[in-house]
Amino acid sequence: MKRLYKNTLALLTGTSLFVIFGVVLVSSLSRYLLNSPIQWSEEVAKYAMIYGTMFGMALCYLEGLHIRFTFLEDMVSEKIRHYLHFVSDAIALISGSVITYSGYLFMIKRGAIQAPGTGIQMYYFQVAMVIGGVCLTIAALIRLAEYFQSTSLEKGQ
Repeated sequence: MKRLYKNTLALLTGTSLFVIFGVVLVSSLSRYLLNSPIQWSEEVAKYAMIYGTMFGMALCYLEGLHIRFTFLEDMVSEKIRHYLHFVSDAIALISGSVITYSGYLFMIKRGAIQAPGTGIQMYYFQVAMVIGGVCLTIAALIRLAEYFQSTSLEKGQ
């Protein structure tokens, strides 16, 4: 399950980056070669970047690639380090839930506004915060499940 989730997040992150690259490339070529700027391009690239950030955040957290101060971890015993990882995962779970809820409130409050460049309601762009929070929450649940599984294995030995 973890592998499928990581692959899905990687695909979504990569797709977001591809959309950014494609939109910026086509927009630049249109602007400078055809003297015809695409009005909605900056807006779409900006929101694709937000989606990519949300998916990438969850992927990096799940992979353990986020920035952290490992020199502090190296100063403590393995048992305390294991406990600190649990605390970190619990904080990520809470943070994901808060991001989901606050993103939902923001989307409900301001989602009906039309985006100026595309004319699409902002719900479709602002739901990225909700999706990102859910992705982080799922990643934290996976890591916590791994923590409890490894703890129960250690007790069984």
